[in-house]
Amino acid sequence: MDVQHLELLRELDERGSVTAVAAATHRSPSAVSQQLKTLQRQLGVELVQRVGRGVRLTEAGQALARASLAVSTAVAEAEATLEAVRTGATGVVRLAVFPSAAELLLPGFVTRMRAHAGIEVEIDDRDVSEDEFARLTADFDVVVGHRSDGVAPPDRSRLAIVALLREPLEVAMPLDHPLAGRERVTLGDVIGEPWIGVPVGFPIDRVLTAMALRAGVTPDVVHRSLHLPLLENMVAAGHGIALVPRHTSAGRARGRFHLATLEEVRAGRHIEALMRPDRAVRPAVRVVVDELLAEARVTEAASEEARIRPESASA
Repeated sequence: MDVQHLELLRELDERGSVTAVAAATHRSPSAVSQQLKTLQRQLGVELVQRVGRGVRLTEAGQALARASLAVSTAVAEAEATLEAVRTGATGVVRLAVFPSAAELLLPGFVTRMRAHAGIEVEIDDRDVSEDEFARLTADFDVVVGHRSDGVAPPDRSRLAIVALLREPLEVAMPLDHPLAGRERVTLGDVIGEPWIGVPVGFPIDRVLTAMALRAGVTPDVVHRSLHLPLLENMVAAGHGIALVPRHTSAGRARGRFHLATLEEVRAGRHIEALMRPDRAVRPAVRVVVDELLAEARVTEAASEEARIRPESASA
């Protein structure tokens, strides 16, 4: 049984089409189809069924696709051991990170990576709904994603996941808002306000939706954007209030908008590094994740220490 053929089954299971597998593995669609047929002949069992113009894995194909994860991880661990002995941590690591986490972590992370001259990190901005971050691991070695408090993530049992930090969400409001003098606000204080939000399905929106369900109302979202500085600018201009990440937004709040902590509501987002297990064992990938984690810890501690309180924000 060819390990590379097993890898094609896993790719097909994750990507859903022969064309997508061919593009990802730098093969032609006909070559992928031929290799899958070869594997079927070798095993004497049907692995792929044609459905309309596409294909899907049979039950046996799905079972082998799952098994291929353990096989590829074992092979990768052996290769990583040899690599560590021969050259240490070297090579290219592809990193995907959503914009506000990049703003928070990348400056310090890039500085840290100067100590690892043998590792080249290719960084790509990717902002997707929280259920889509896992899919990005098919194309990147490390994916920095986020998920909401209190929301069960989709099945991620095939991934290696490292928790980087939990970032609380706070309520941003204009400096002339009636509640701007308060350090803490309740759900009842703010849920009926006009909201500046993010697109449906993103972590901050899921927190706002959960808050509204708890209060038994429909939130009045007057504008949506993925661009956090725009949300902050809209709040500062008096167009509504918003849920914003504490560590990321606190540095821009002074003199522009007020931040208040929500009482009785656990509002936050978890920032995580997601990887395929066979990539997670690579020495270079381990170094990248370790440095991301170190930067997250320093950033979190510094943000908490220098956190702007209402009385200083309005000074």
